Amino acid sequence: MNLFETTLRLKGFPIQKAKRRLQEIQRISETDYKIYVQDTRQKMFEYHLRENLFYQSFIGDIAIKKWEDIPILTKRDVQIPIEKRLSTGFTKKNTYIGKTSGSSGTPLFFAKDKFCHAMTWAVIINRFGWHGIDLDASFQARFYGIPLDFKGYQKERLKDRLSNRYRFPIFDLSEEKLEEFLSVFRKKKFDYINGHTSSIVLFSKYLQKKNLILKSVCPTLKTCIVTSEMLYDTDKKLLEKQLGVPVVNEYGASELDLLAFTNAEGEFQVNNETLFIEILDENDQTVENGNPGRIVVTSLYNRTHPFIRYDVGDLGILDENSTFKKPVLKKLIGRSNDTAVLKGGKTVPGHTFYYVTKSIVEEDGNVKEFIVEQTALDTFTIVYVSEVALSTKDLKKIEIALSKYVGADLNIHYERVGVLDRNKRGKLKQFISKIDVRNEP
Repeated sequence: MNLFETTLRLKGFPIQKAKRRLQEIQRISETDYKIYVQDTRQKMFEYHLRENLFYQSFIGDIAIKKWEDIPILTKRDVQIPIEKRLSTGFTKKNTYIGKTSGSSGTPLFFAKDKFCHAMTWAVIINRFGWHGIDLDASFQARFYGIPLDFKGYQKERLKDRLSNRYRFPIFDLSEEKLEEFLSVFRKKKFDYINGHTSSIVLFSKYLQKKNLILKSVCPTLKTCIVTSEMLYDTDKKLLEKQLGVPVVNEYGASELDLLAFTNAEGEFQVNNETLFIEILDENDQTVENGNPGRIVVTSLYNRTHPFIRYDVGDLGILDENSTFKKPVLKKLIGRSNDTAVLKGGKTVPGHTFYYVTKSIVEEDGNVKEFIVEQTALDTFTIVYVSEVALSTKDLKKIEIALSKYVGADLNIHYERVGVLDRNKRGKLKQFISKIDVRNEP
């Protein structure tokens, strides 16, 4: 029984229809592929211009004569209640509603119609299949966070059991905890690792310190898929050496789809089946392959919510040998999270702070953007953009969450600003460490 796909189908997501459509797209010839993308993107633009009041207002009176005339949509543009962004005929009850991680500092609620969400999973199933991974049969070692409240924790654990995976919570990556992780690998027959890059890198450094190759400990291990953060070449070499298996890089945006995935030839292949991806300069003009630019994405199958020429906030470079049917991402710039080192040696990935702040950043809340700065081993400053200051109740919620997720005896400071400073690339890092661990007592 295909439990994973059956679960999707029972929830109303037409996964078999989506898989058939994906196969049809992949059979389109190189000659006809440009026509497919151009026709599909144009129809999606016209659909939202006709059926979506939010997008009608966004476009306004701008004269659109060609694709390049369409204005760029940013996360800031869609920071309004989701009910005001849905197309005609769609509600929160008949669509898939999700929330981004907020790694850019701006968590976002988004929506996909059921066929679009099924297409997302069809692509994921296809890409994992490139490396011999079956989402039902292959046993996953999952390096992810997990809610610490009882209900959320139990829900995630149930999902893990149903999804044939074992979760390694990554809020505490001290050596004692990493040794516990290692003991699990000695006992369980994992097929692959999947999780946040920095956490798996830290685990690999621990293996290096112990002079161990993970595959010698867990002979069934076949591959490792890293996601959510930058994968640097040095880290990839470390991972492949210490894990003893090939490393696959995944780049995605939950409001959209998989953006790029390592193929069987080791290329970082761009998803141009369900997305149209452009690399633009600061003037919103397409750059030549081989040159860096902003990654701007159009969702070709989302009728519920317009993601038309949507700036994901990253920079990238397309390989010079990219074709229209097979674009390859030569380099991804950005999406790197620092690591917080606390007193006592406890290590916490920067994206942990998403779980801390999610309790105060709600869809209709006051906080629009935020970053967390570490200035000492026990001192953090939360810098946030809001029309009004955080209430005493909110501050208490933050402190309780930090104590639960990160640790007690922390000094927390708050700074409300009108705008957050971004680097020269326009990228906002949610977590910034301003300490030099070597100089700390």
